Amino acid sequence: MRLTAVGFVLGVLLLQGQAQLPSWAMWLALAIALSCCVLLRQRVRRVNAGAYRPALQVVSSLALAMLLGFAWTALFAQWRLSDALDPALEGRDVMLVGVVAALPQPFDRGLRFEFEVESAQLPATSPSTSPIAAPAQVPERIQLAWYRGPQPEDTAELPLRAGERWRFTVRLRRPHGSANPHGFDYEAWLLERGIRATGYVRPAPSGVRERLDDFVPQPLYALERMREAVRERFRRALAEAPYAGVLVALAIGDQRAIVADDWQVFARTGVSHLMSISGLHVTMISGLIAALAMALWRRVPSLVLKLPAQKAAAAAGLLAAFAYCAISGFSVPAQRTLYMVAVVALALLFDRFSAASRVLALALLVVLILDPWAVLSPGFWLSFGAVAVIFYVGSNRLVAPPAARNGWRGWLRPPEWLRQWGRVQWAVTVGLAPLLLALFGQVSLASPIANAVAIPLVSLVVTPLALAGAVLPWDFLLFTAHAVFEWLMLLLKPLGPGRGRGVAAARAGGLERAAGSPRSCLAAGAARLSGAHPGPGADAAAVCRIAACAQAG
Repeated sequence: MRLTAVGFVLGVLLLQGQAQLPSWAMWLALAIALSCCVLLRQRVRRVNAGAYRPALQVVSSLALAMLLGFAWTALFAQWRLSDALDPALEGRDVMLVGVVAALPQPFDRGLRFEFEVESAQLPATSPSTSPIAAPAQVPERIQLAWYRGPQPEDTAELPLRAGERWRFTVRLRRPHGSANPHGFDYEAWLLERGIRATGYVRPAPSGVRERLDDFVPQPLYALERMREAVRERFRRALAEAPYAGVLVALAIGDQRAIVADDWQVFARTGVSHLMSISGLHVTMISGLIAALAMALWRRVPSLVLKLPAQKAAAAAGLLAAFAYCAISGFSVPAQRTLYMVAVVALALLFDRFSAASRVLALALLVVLILDPWAVLSPGFWLSFGAVAVIFYVGSNRLVAPPAARNGWRGWLRPPEWLRQWGRVQWAVTVGLAPLLLALFGQVSLASPIANAVAIPLVSLVVTPLALAGAVLPWDFLLFTAHAVFEWLMLLLKPLGPGRGRGVAAARAGGLERAAGSPRSCLAAGAARLSGAHPGPGADAAAVCRIAACAQAG
């Protein structure tokens, strides 16, 4: 399993580095190579190759997995790229009917939103023709911007909500991104999310803007409407609060609500991974639910006889992880963590939890099969790297019993759980340092100290309070969460020098201004992908909490 995972990753990386997709000749060569690898594996199993047999098995298994990873990623890329915009439609008016598929993001001049196209047609070229000339080939999912007009009455909030069906006249273009070295790859970011065209809504009277249905009854659209209601509630309750955007990001995954200056502080202190629904939060919430479920399950003997408490805890943790990912709108990082948690939980449910490295390798395969573009994200490498280090440090370690702490020197020693936590913190910091240097060219020296304080506060206090405030109609929960985070920022600011001025001015517009202006979005993206990196225990590094909880006692 471990060798298969390594080979599959190498194959995915090899395809991602190609300038173009394989041609028919390359597909033929790939099929021949796969056949040779399969025959070699069967030959090695049947024939006694002596001392060369282990090496041949390793080479054949690695080559087969690598070829499969290359072929699968090529097929996935071909399918994704086939949903493309017709070049002849660029810069032309196109009439679309579709549904607002995600949470609209306000920015200085309007709204930006994802749109699922149901039908696309070219407007009539002359009044003598029929109202609709011909159908048009448009990708299923696009990103649109709706700009406010120049008139004073156009400054009102645009009437757009998630789950609504609209008819728009738009102008589209294929995704384009800057080619700056080591910069944010906007085109790859859109491709990873399945967005194959961008554009803007044409203003009246030259364009049509008509709401057809107030709500399209589908589960995903209902989920987005619920997330929008939560954001509006936070906006009303914390209208003047400086860090309201952070609570919105922690509750529903709307990271654009955080201002760019705060992203800089988070990046310099290495805590950016905490300011969104990341793997750490998903696993932390699932771990807490699993621990609570196991504690309650053990108190009912009839339930324990039907299903062991460890398995019940694993199932509860998996459901909690799925629910939290749903609240985040199934963002890509949260999906990766959900796959990892699902592998661990299913291994425990079906009594297949053997070596931790095998479970980690299986999770790696599942993530890459479902999302081959994950290898392009630094968070992917940091997540699995942190999990591997934690598994290595936390496995097969003997804990001294309480009776061994005799004498005053024994009582002055820190508790074993605190010492283990410190070992994990430093192990992850040192273990990820080479990877951080390779990905970002820098390592935050303040990251261990900042994460030692920020991880427990954000994951165990601020995030649960924000989630409770999103569900319960008690504003004091949100006020408490904001007060705790405001105190945390007082500790983080001295650790992140170089903070720019103008923070109060940036926040003057509230959540709407901070949410999605091009400058703030690019700064946030740069902070996350160029300077932001997880500190100790980051992202999916806490995926082993379910396993540890289920194996406890």
